[in-house]
Amino acid sequence: MGKTIVICDDEDSLRELIRAILNGEYRFVEAADGHEGLDLIRRLKPDLVLADVMMPRLGGLELLAEVRRDPALGALPVVVVTAFAGQRAAAMEAGADGFLAKPFDPDELMATVEELLQTPR
Repeated sequence: MGKTIVICDDEDSLRELIRAILNGEYRFVEAADGHEGLDLIRRLKPDLVLADVMMPRLGGLELLAEVRRDPALGALPVVVVTAFAGQRAAAMEAGADGFLAKPFDPDELMATVEELLQTPR
């Protein structure tokens, strides 16, 4: 199996859409909230994280901040996904490696993921 991607989003349908777009090339692990996602990230040390901004218990920007503070995870590529396009600046300032506004273009998702997974860390 390929590289591991953690998808953190409270919407089942969006997690399913991401899996369908990325089409089985990767191993997916899913979390419905930020706390669950952060736990998975710390345990699995995935190759990439896709995190929604608005999630229960711990939002995507807070999850990103926790990842960036952890020396073992600091270089992990994190893409922030949100329906709030105005969050781009905040996401990039917080250390996001990519930003996708919902609804995102499937080709843009694929290109972002492929680029980040090919970039040496």
